[in-house]
Amino acid sequence: MLTKCVFEFLGTLILVLMGDGVCAGCTLEKSKAKGAGWVVITLAWGFAVMCGVFVAGPHTGAHLNPAVTLGLAVAGSFPWAEVLPYCIAQMLGGFAGAFLVYLFYIDHYKASTGNPDGILGTFCTAPAIEHKAVNFFSEMLATFVLVFLILCIGSKGNTPQVGLGSVGAFPVTAIIMALGMSLGGTTGYAMNPARDLSPRCVHALIPLKGKRDSDWGYSWVPVAGPLAGGVLAAGLYLLVF
Repeated sequence: MLTKCVFEFLGTLILVLMGDGVCAGCTLEKSKAKGAGWVVITLAWGFAVMCGVFVAGPHTGAHLNPAVTLGLAVAGSFPWAEVLPYCIAQMLGGFAGAFLVYLFYIDHYKASTGNPDGILGTFCTAPAIEHKAVNFFSEMLATFVLVFLILCIGSKGNTPQVGLGSVGAFPVTAIIMALGMSLGGTTGYAMNPARDLSPRCVHALIPLKGKRDSDWGYSWVPVAGPLAGGVLAAGLYLLVF
């Protein structure tokens, strides 16, 4: 279990380091990637997940996401006794990855204090139009599609582990990219509490002058929405298969 948790931690760290890293690169002042845009962000997030899968896949199946872990447990594809350790490792990995992004781009964060919303957006998601009920539905549906596809592609039992790694890194990359481009425009497609809540905590703690609040009033949406979506996906999977 310790080995599995270490690799879930490392895989999630890589995922958030590279995913939040592209957000920082495209947003912060004096970055060579500033203004690269949504297509670059969605492509890079897909590759970030792929890299996390390469790290954790052989050891854990590469969940890298509490919503995936919960959904797989509800579907009967993952033992309930391992859910909490996996989720703790994922949340810690997300925190560490986001903190490394801050250290990596620290001079650019200092140069971007006139854009507090942009700084927050390099750590966590925010709605394009704040309407929490609709935002919750957006996160729930996007994560539902993610977890349902993982369960469907991995349903043949070709690997001993079940998770993102069980479907192969490259199909997962395509899934994340497609979800970002098709369902990401409303909320930023968190789909993962470890990708959103943990980096939001880093934003709250960093000693950066000029930053805004961490928008805790919205923070429950990219946590509850993905968890609900994972459970619903597992329910449909059990019903259909």
